[in-house]
Amino acid sequence: MVDWNDEVDVLVAGSGGGLAGAYTAAREGLTVAVVEATDKFGGTTAYSGGGGVWYPCNPVLERAGTDDTLDDALTYYRAVVGDRTPEDLQQTYVRRGRDLIEYLEADEHFAFQMLPWPDYFGKAPKARLDGQRHIMPTPLPAAELGDLRESLRGPLDTDRLGAPLPELLIGGQALIGRFLRALSGYPNVTLHLSSPLVELVIEDGVVTGAIVERDGRRHAIHARRGVVLATGGFEQNQQLREQYGVPGQARDTMGPWGNQGLAHQAGIAAGADTDLMDQAWWSPGLTHPDGRSAFALWFTGGIFVDRNGERFVNESAPYDRLGREVIRRLEAGEMTLPFWMIYDDTEGEVPPIKATNVSMVETEKYVAAGLWHTADTLAELAAKIGVPADKLEATVERFNSMVATGVDPDFGRGDEAYDRAFSNGEPPLVRIDKGPFHAAAFGISDLGTKGGLRTDSAARVLDRDGQPIPGLYAAGNTMAAVSGEVYPGGGNPIGASMLFSHLAVLDMLGS
Repeated sequence: MVDWNDEVDVLVAGSGGGLAGAYTAAREGLTVAVVEATDKFGGTTAYSGGGGVWYPCNPVLERAGTDDTLDDALTYYRAVVGDRTPEDLQQTYVRRGRDLIEYLEADEHFAFQMLPWPDYFGKAPKARLDGQRHIMPTPLPAAELGDLRESLRGPLDTDRLGAPLPELLIGGQALIGRFLRALSGYPNVTLHLSSPLVELVIEDGVVTGAIVERDGRRHAIHARRGVVLATGGFEQNQQLREQYGVPGQARDTMGPWGNQGLAHQAGIAAGADTDLMDQAWWSPGLTHPDGRSAFALWFTGGIFVDRNGERFVNESAPYDRLGREVIRRLEAGEMTLPFWMIYDDTEGEVPPIKATNVSMVETEKYVAAGLWHTADTLAELAAKIGVPADKLEATVERFNSMVATGVDPDFGRGDEAYDRAFSNGEPPLVRIDKGPFHAAAFGISDLGTKGGLRTDSAARVLDRDGQPIPGLYAAGNTMAAVSGEVYPGGGNPIGASMLFSHLAVLDMLGS
């Protein structure tokens, strides 16, 4: 017999999008405990600038007059994900997100708005080019959180640069803030920081609870209905990255430091099957003076070149697709890091990047670290970054000739709606001809790993024989991603975390 320290109906590990599961349990009258490994609530979701979810045909979009259909959305999703993940799992994600938004909007604590964000495979069948499958939470004044404000994980700039906490919560912070505010109103909820889940308790083949470390002691929490693992990925654990062959470095991830894979390991020890363990949500990363490359997008100029001084990719492609091309070339020995953004002086010495998830610091720090270079000519710039001068000059000359036509026959920059999302619908091709010329170093970053415990469409964790492990559920980046080896559209990671944690509790309720 286990000597239980606490007893609840539902135990939720993690405090990102998985809070949707905790909220569902609380609202439906179950007792619930949320255990968070770090000293702040929010996980990777709190770092998200948009905090969006990809839920086709949800009430927010329907009120805006969308003419989309769930069948069209599923056609698109199936076309890009293929058979890499089970069809019923894909069906569930595409079709059930709308129900979750309807459920949340019945509570005044939640409010969403449309944030048009084109699908990431614009040429796939039934891709939505106008972005009408994506919504985000509306902003929330931080003061409305009361005492919980100090417990909400700050933006990346707060954690990495010491920036003050914002007075208005947006994106992922607004989403987590709304969940925390809603949960605080339920007496049947307890929220615990600095309480990592380290082990699952199994009795007669059923997961009946978990061991949580708190204040240097092991606490056994009995979960009568089930345990939901929604602790994010293992991107911050370099040892696990190497074990499973995840490219890149832990230092370059966008996940918070607590994403160490403890819940993954607990699930595996309990007999869970895994999938996609070598996968992540990739992105190019501007390299900062602290040596870390961080997710960046919205380029208003410039091109990327490799060690040969040649372009190798569509610089305006969706970030995961761009990142995967970098990784493919690295693994094939076709390029090395860093690669370089080449740009002219139209916007000055600072790279033409409008969305850096970690804000840029003083220019002189990048220069001193050898990350940014400036020269009067392209040949001189080539010498500073160690690429062939003739190749770099030829690359820029060819690119400028394509700018004149508005078409990129080499890499298709501007061919898809997402490419043009940050250039007012125009081809994102800008001449490089105003000296002096500049180069900024880039590496590979990620938004978190996406490999995890295999689940069915009710979020039940499956064992190695494909059978559900009673009492155990997973969601978000702790589950093997429903999207497989692709990133169909903005809001898929948070969307999967919210939806499958919600469905897990509905399964516990028999709904």
